[in-house]
Amino acid sequence: MLYGRARESAVIEELLTGGRAGRAGILVLRGEAGIGKTELLGQAAAHAGELGYRVLRVAGTEAESELPFAGLHMLLGRTRDRIDSLPPGQACALRAAFGDEAAGEPNRFLVGAAVLTLLAGLAESQPLLCLIDDAQWLDRASFDALLFLARRLDAEPIVLIIAVRDGHLAELHELPGHQLELERLDSAAAAALLADGPVELTPAATQWILGEAQGNPLALSVLPTLQRSDRMYASPYSHGEFRTQYRIQQAFSDRIAALPETTRQLLLIAAIDDSGDPALILAAAAGSAAGHTDISVAEAADVLRVQDGRIAFAHPLIRTAVQGAVSAAERRDAHRSLAAALLGEPFGDRRAWHLAAAATEPDDEVACLLDHAAERAAARGGVSEVCATYRRAADLSVDSAGKCRRLIAAAQAAVDLGDLDQAAQLTEQAVPLTTDPGLLATLTALRAHISREQDRPDVAHQSLLAAASFVTTQDPETAGRLLYLAADAAWGAGNLPAVDRTAAHAESLGLPGADRVRALAELAHGVNPGPDISAEQATEALRLLLAATPSDQLRERSDTAYWHLMLADITAANDLSTALAADCRGRGAIGVLARALMLRARAEFLLGRFTAATATATEGLRLAADTGQRFIVIYQSATLALLAAARGDEPGCAEYASEPLARGIAPGNVHAAVALSLLDLGLGRPDAAADRLLAMLAGANRNGITSAIPDLVEAAHRAGRLDEARAAFEWYSAWAEHVGQHWVVAIAHRCRALLCADSVDAEDHFSTALRIHNGHTDFAFERARTELLYGEWLRRGKRRIEARTHLRTAAETFRRLGAEAWADRADGELRASGETLTAAPAASAVLDRLTPQELQTARLAANGLSNKEIGAQLFLSPRTVGFHLSNTYPKLGITSRRELAAVFRD
Repeated sequence: MLYGRARESAVIEELLTGGRAGRAGILVLRGEAGIGKTELLGQAAAHAGELGYRVLRVAGTEAESELPFAGLHMLLGRTRDRIDSLPPGQACALRAAFGDEAAGEPNRFLVGAAVLTLLAGLAESQPLLCLIDDAQWLDRASFDALLFLARRLDAEPIVLIIAVRDGHLAELHELPGHQLELERLDSAAAAALLADGPVELTPAATQWILGEAQGNPLALSVLPTLQRSDRMYASPYSHGEFRTQYRIQQAFSDRIAALPETTRQLLLIAAIDDSGDPALILAAAAGSAAGHTDISVAEAADVLRVQDGRIAFAHPLIRTAVQGAVSAAERRDAHRSLAAALLGEPFGDRRAWHLAAAATEPDDEVACLLDHAAERAAARGGVSEVCATYRRAADLSVDSAGKCRRLIAAAQAAVDLGDLDQAAQLTEQAVPLTTDPGLLATLTALRAHISREQDRPDVAHQSLLAAASFVTTQDPETAGRLLYLAADAAWGAGNLPAVDRTAAHAESLGLPGADRVRALAELAHGVNPGPDISAEQATEALRLLLAATPSDQLRERSDTAYWHLMLADITAANDLSTALAADCRGRGAIGVLARALMLRARAEFLLGRFTAATATATEGLRLAADTGQRFIVIYQSATLALLAAARGDEPGCAEYASEPLARGIAPGNVHAAVALSLLDLGLGRPDAAADRLLAMLAGANRNGITSAIPDLVEAAHRAGRLDEARAAFEWYSAWAEHVGQHWVVAIAHRCRALLCADSVDAEDHFSTALRIHNGHTDFAFERARTELLYGEWLRRGKRRIEARTHLRTAAETFRRLGAEAWADRADGELRASGETLTAAPAASAVLDRLTPQELQTARLAANGLSNKEIGAQLFLSPRTVGFHLSNTYPKLGITSRRELAAVFRD
């Protein structure tokens, strides 16, 4: 019986009931050691078994925390026969995570998707309860996979309960579901628990224990077993000098001290390794004559438990007490015994770590074993473990060269992990260890990358210049690449003179790729409208970069799509990013997929496909957050801000724009400012829009402002401030001419019409703009804006009948796109023209009724993909896909999957 846990038990009961009804549930239990987390998990497991659940359980252990996917292996070990039923990419990733070298390198996000698919499959036949105890000790690779799972549980009959020690794993706070902080028991519950114990206590001892335990359930259970009177208090006014956790641990130590020597030796082996494998523990303890009898003795003393054929400690503090009761030399001997018992290739990583723990001085042989362990961890996708393994190998290195090499490898892993502070510390340690130009260049380039990721692009620029100088003579091609990156970093810092100096430096040295550095410099000026570089030079620089970018690798293909986007070839950018996203999904290249979705969302927004762009940007934002790609998170947030602005959603626009603006790095901050200005335009605040856009134009780094110059012209026109926009427009007009894209040319004519003093010229430009727009089906939002501005111009010229045609078209298009504020503006102009609007305009497009996730699933289902195939692409379970589709049908007014194709075709 659990005392004082009615609230927690009720939450667990609710989750288990919901799971049987097909609703996924998540509960995070937090609390100090001994507060009862493990007991609650045990109660949940027992009750779930009565309700017909399948129960999977794993407990993290400190000894296994550096072994990639050790926790996942323990959780899913008995379900490995189901791996073949997974989508091929997921199956391959999970096999690789479990050590199958023939499966190649796993992708840690595909591993997470595989876990989701596998568990969802298990839950099809009966509801599933997953219990994660001591999550703070799970290896990072397993924790990331389970975090991926938790964020995507939706319509599956799966309940996930995670128990974690106070002060650990802040990421768990962000999970949906319940978060419970276990409090200490109140006095009544504490007294009841103590009275229910097996030890008969005197009144004085009872009061001492209640005071000492302070409501900690484990303390209330263990303190009565103290065997020495000097452990009790000496004063009626004091509870002694030791805190509760020490008292509990001391009680466990007393219990262990009473056991036979051979049993204590077996306990030490189990505490050091804690694999739970009885055969391994007995083999390692054989040298001390320990055997099966000692396991039984430890069980009788309630120190060990044998569950499902594995050995586990009755409580984590017992493991601590076992190790605390012996000397450091005895612990090292235990590590050596385990290393000797871990024979064969499958145990190589664990053997290396035990030998490392036993080492007292540098040992190159052990360092080499750790190198191999790090390589295997990398092959399994355990980035955190790679970093830790190389760090320990560096500690054991005999010579400076080996230590430097291993520190660099650890630093690179820390960068991949997103731990930039640790990466910076590791590179600082490595620098004094080498004079080799190649290694120094590698180190400096790595430090520059860290600085760039930490929003210190100016520091990155200086570091890359230094790195290039190390290898200019020996490796000119590498030096050229480093200077290209240095110029890019300077551009990111808004330091255009430094970009120019870097380009001139590359040219003076005659380095390969110097033309690319010069093109980047011209582009950096070209996207900052002004007198420095003409629009013609900027577009030519872009075309050179496009021609010089290889297109056979995924990341290079993303660069190609980006250059097309900057050249205003939005259709090509959309096609390229769409194809790239499909390939990334097929290959499990999640990191590049996030970038592909970033580009695709931007292209879809510019094409006027707002519903699709919202779905793409939402998916991309979540993937970028999962992969730690901060730049993409910022960029996607800015795109969502633009979409919110176009729809007149002021709170949404402000929320999405806030972080890009706070970071102040172009183009994210520029796009966010443009979004707020577009919102102001739609809501009738032209002066605010003009002020903000003019301020951005006056900034040092205006990358991303070109596409907003038409907004400035419109704002200035409506605010009577046209002279303030003329210079910027002339640059835009020249740029439109050189990129030659029809939609940009049409917008340039629209802006020219607003700037014209002569009415004949203005009408000619409006007519030309609409003729160009109407020759193409995309860019509906921009076409509607041209219709609106032309209609407004005609109405103000007393040509009301002609104005109504354009204003009606604009209002209909805006409403179809969901741009309600703009539709209202068109309606207002129609009323001013004398037209009476007797009914509200038609509802927005049918697809706008769907959530982003529903749209994504419906779009793929319309293309003929099965639920399983859709789930593999979107990293959802097939059941969740079915749930989204079942919600989609009534919103679209259809009843079956067959009708979806017609909806999307229309």
